[in-house]
Amino acid sequence: MRIVYLLILLLALAAVAVFAMQNNEDVSLRYLDRNVTCALPLLVASVYLLGMVSGWTVIGLLRHSLRRVTAPDED
Repeated sequence: MRIVYLLILLLALAAVAVFAMQNNEDVSLRYLDRNVTCALPLLVASVYLLGMVSGWTVIGLLRHSLRRVTAPDED
């Protein structure tokens, strides 16, 4: 089963590498009064990582809230 997981991981990494090679163009981002130009694969990776961090934060807050709600009262 580990070999299957390894093959799936290698296939996903190969797809990401092909995407990065074929779409290595500069894109311009405008936010408020600022302009930023960067490579498309860098932008996609940055957005993905920011999504992971924010997702982990939300899940952590939900777990903490759930534990507080389900914990027995200390009286």
